[in-house]
Amino acid sequence: MTSSARRLRAIIGLSGPTALWLTVTVVLPLAAMLVFSFLTVVPVGGREAAFTLKHYTDFFTRPLYLTNAWRSVRLGLEVTFFCALIGYPAAYILAKAIKGRWREALLLLIVLPFWSNSLVRTFSWTMVLSDNGLLARTIHGILPFAPSFDLLYTYPAIVIGLVQSYLPYMILTCYISLQAIEDSLTEAAYSLGASRFDVFRRVILPLSLPGLIAGSVLTFVPVLGAFMEPRILGGQQAIMLGTLIENQFTASFNWPLGAALGFIMLAIVLLIMGLFYPVLKKHISVN
Repeated sequence: MTSSARRLRAIIGLSGPTALWLTVTVVLPLAAMLVFSFLTVVPVGGREAAFTLKHYTDFFTRPLYLTNAWRSVRLGLEVTFFCALIGYPAAYILAKAIKGRWREALLLLIVLPFWSNSLVRTFSWTMVLSDNGLLARTIHGILPFAPSFDLLYTYPAIVIGLVQSYLPYMILTCYISLQAIEDSLTEAAYSLGASRFDVFRRVILPLSLPGLIAGSVLTFVPVLGAFMEPRILGGQQAIMLGTLIENQFTASFNWPLGAALGFIMLAIVLLIMGLFYPVLKKHISVN
């Protein structure tokens, strides 16, 4: 047996269990949902299902679905923007300005939310954002004549809850990229007469852009399909594409429509990624 054949067998042997696991846990469920999305009803309990495209055509003909799809995309973009606005500077300070145990302590605080249940974290915001919550009491304690402060069950409350949930992803991915930048590169730029802004624009930002992109993807994709935070914090503002899909599976038992909306959401994600990829690739190559 040749060395290439042995390497091929070793690769197959090592990757085989992983491929089998992904097939069983990812590919097969997705394939089943894809089949369901083209059926009139779920074929259980003696019900007969027929092939249909109605669920997909309804998305493009009913304003309800298009409106909430756009609201989900807008929510994903806004949450990603605020996560980047807060997370990138925080990651830069952690990577370049703080050393030693203080950095370790701050990184621990950033990772700490992952150790708690996301449902508990979301419900805790209801005690902060309500009219009688912690934030309102603090403001009224400082300014007794301040107007009523109630963000709960509003669109900003959804944004706040989601930013808090996904900000650690942005900070950690940006931190890894910024930490990998050698200090000698910035020192060389300063020695050549570059200003702080030029060093950031021409050296730090291009080299850390992969981390920023990774953090944006890790934030945007799950936020697009989020349903728990909008349902708890949004009230009447909670109707998003993710909540519509969740409702079809849990309340209406309309799995075909829920599956169709899920694959449409997947198509939206792929379309947005496809639109932004050439721009990002060009930007990276230019810098």
